[in-house]
Amino acid sequence: MSKDYTVLAKAILSNIGGAENISSVTHCMTRLRFNLKDMSKLNDEEIKKISGVIGAVQSGGQYQIIIGQTVGKVYQILIDTAGLEHLSSAEVAPASKEKEPFSFKSLGNKILDNLAGSLTPLIPILIAASMFKMVMSVFGPSMLNWIHEGTSLATLITFVGDAGFYFFPVFLGYTASKKFGVTPVLGMFLGGIMIHPTFVQMAAEGTSFDVFGLPASPQNYASTVIPMILSVWVMSYVEPFFKKVVPATLSTILVPTFTIVVMLPISLVVLGPIGFVAGEYIGSFLLSLDSIGGFLAVALIAASWQFLVMTGMHLIMITTMITVMAQNGQEALVNPAAIISSMCVAGMCFGAFLRIRDKDQKALAFSYLAASFIGGVTEPGVYGLGVRYRKPFIGLMAGGVVGGIYAGITGVTTYAMIPVANFAALAAFFGGSNANTINAFVSCGLGFAVTAAVTYILGVKETETKNESILEKSPA
Repeated sequence: MSKDYTVLAKAILSNIGGAENISSVTHCMTRLRFNLKDMSKLNDEEIKKISGVIGAVQSGGQYQIIIGQTVGKVYQILIDTAGLEHLSSAEVAPASKEKEPFSFKSLGNKILDNLAGSLTPLIPILIAASMFKMVMSVFGPSMLNWIHEGTSLATLITFVGDAGFYFFPVFLGYTASKKFGVTPVLGMFLGGIMIHPTFVQMAAEGTSFDVFGLPASPQNYASTVIPMILSVWVMSYVEPFFKKVVPATLSTILVPTFTIVVMLPISLVVLGPIGFVAGEYIGSFLLSLDSIGGFLAVALIAASWQFLVMTGMHLIMITTMITVMAQNGQEALVNPAAIISSMCVAGMCFGAFLRIRDKDQKALAFSYLAASFIGGVTEPGVYGLGVRYRKPFIGLMAGGVVGGIYAGITGVTTYAMIPVANFAALAAFFGGSNANTINAFVSCGLGFAVTAAVTYILGVKETETKNESILEKSPA
């Protein structure tokens, strides 16, 4: 199996222009995400024909190769094969910045790229922290009461789960610094400053405070996202400036010191409060959608989620979801819709499996169902059925609408972030009332059943695009 991954990694490298064409590379749950120096060296059609590659798209300023569950193993072998093992496992050193003509498209791509680069590496922390919080919710006093409040085990599980979110600015300081080209430990240092107990206490007590004579508005930046991303972005211009003007003999001492001195008023007086208020408004807006037809919003996102993922626009949604989840410990719009949509993909695969007659394509449809519902990889179904046959997308959207409307009307809420698209994602609904869990399961069941039924009724034209290489391979 390792040999297969090596062959796959070498084939990918040779068709993206080699290791020297890589500006940065990371991976999410299913995709390799490349920032390439010269896109003209990319051989897109050949990459899509490589055995083990499910698909490839250009989105958010990145070239994304869809691998599936084994993406982590392929990524590590790719890093080793390309001779990049001496760098961070999260990202290769960024290339020198080149100016490009301004356009709203390029601006949007850059924003999405920066969000992905800053937030994607934090997914393991979010998973682990969410799982600890979920265990306490299910087995603690609020539900089964197997773990009694006040015991050492309850205390341990609680503070471990809280730590993943409370220290989010420190973690984000590291990942955002890697993305923006800032010294990572300086980003972490700034994050630590923003959640120092003294500063948090001043925010709680409403104590007046100033930074070098500039009036500041202390806020509790624990669990926040936007303040740190804005601060590190500005720091990416401040630190290089001092690296240029400070003599090399003094740079080790003065560059980090001057950088933090400049960033203190910028972060604590300007960007921090702006980001905090923006996050509060985003959270309040999303949480208030139930009172202004929120069920329609859940339905709309559930129906369009897979298309948002295909274009990379889902990163905006994920950013708001992380912001709300970190600040409120629950989220009732994006995460429920995304989980329902994942169940709809499984329903689309099941409906196609029942309808398709060709034995080979029927087997593929079943493998897509297994990859989605068990493996948590939706791309095989989306690309292998939706993109190929088109009509299954109608069933996918219909199921998303029905499941989303039910979830919105009943106020289904998630209490954990579990970024997998299989049945395990249903655990995110534990933590509230039993009614919430039941309604969540009903929502996902409706999405699955309606999608499967509509896909089966509309059918597929098995003679269309039968020779498309991307669709004739089993998923990785």
